[in-house]
Amino acid sequence: MSSFGYAAFGNSTPGNLLTGFGFYEPYWLVDFANACVVLHLVGGYQIFSQPLFADIERWFARKFPESKFIHKNHTLKPLPMLPFKLNLMRLVFRTAYVALITGIAVLFPYFNQVVGVSGAITFWPVVVYFPVEMYLTQKKTESWKTKAIVLRVYTMVCLIVILYAFVGSIRGVIVARFS
Repeated sequence: MSSFGYAAFGNSTPGNLLTGFGFYEPYWLVDFANACVVLHLVGGYQIFSQPLFADIERWFARKFPESKFIHKNHTLKPLPMLPFKLNLMRLVFRTAYVALITGIAVLFPYFNQVVGVSGAITFWPVVVYFPVEMYLTQKKTESWKTKAIVLRVYTMVCLIVILYAFVGSIRGVIVARFS
């Protein structure tokens, strides 16, 4: 979505497309749209944080092998045909982590630039490199076949673009910090 805003308005694109052009009425609609954006980002944030969660939860499991809080799964049945397992340590840790990081992010006066830096760091490995390598491994594609070469060239081109985005994001943070 922000790509369309940038294509239309260039560098004068506001960080918040909902209110950046003076659109504040009706308030309930802007608030509802912002709530939808938050809901969307929290879900994506949870997905992209899975490797970090897995590492930290593994560390806790090794550090406290006898802890029921860490190891016990509680079975909940909100609907008789839909039981699911809930681990209290995961619930508490992940909720606290997301709340802490969100709180830190809100404190930054130049939030959009920081989001750009974190996006530039995480986008390439999670969205480009790992899926391409998993595909090549699953399909057992030989290294010097045309498909493998094309996919790896694509990966490298994306890496170069992301490196430019990273440098631009760092510049944006520095400019925002000292202005």
